[in-house]
Amino acid sequence: MNKTIGNFNFIETELKDCYIVETNKHGDERGYFIETYKECDFKEAGLDYIFVQDNQSRSKKGVLRGLHFQKEFPQAKLVRCIEGEVFDVAVDLRKDSPTFGKWTGVVLSAEKGNQLMVPRGFAHGFVVLSEYATFCYKCDNFYNPSDEAGIMWNDPDIHVAWPIEEEPILSDKDKKRASFKDLFLVG
Repeated sequence: MNKTIGNFNFIETELKDCYIVETNKHGDERGYFIETYKECDFKEAGLDYIFVQDNQSRSKKGVLRGLHFQKEFPQAKLVRCIEGEVFDVAVDLRKDSPTFGKWTGVVLSAEKGNQLMVPRGFAHGFVVLSEYATFCYKCDNFYNPSDEAGIMWNDPDIHVAWPIEEEPILSDKDKKRASFKDLFLVG
């Protein structure tokens, strides 16, 4: 179900509780203005979050960050790209969800000004499609370094269709991530 509230269009993805958020861009010859978040509009759309931390990263083309999650202290994230373009992915890790183990992906770009609302209980990642990309996200829980985890970016059970032709550039941690099966289906 899609909902337009204020300056936002909330588009439900195929994953339960995960939404693409389109913003209305108001512009003229001077430039543009967009609202990226408004608590009352998000709440009216059923996205009732209190964000406590904002993060930003800048990466070059081919960098893939993910698929990350926190085990005991999960974070909902409102993510967007403010420079360049990324392919952004969310994977439902909630065992009681009808979309458990499924993924969705969307191109986020500075030009579009679109966002993805990733609820708690999801893994998240993105790959940079443009020369460089600056990525921002709001979190509803604090980052806890001892609680971080991840799933291998090319997991055969999840099978994300990353729109890349070459091997991505990964962090040392992301090169060693466990499989979805080992983390969630065994035991």
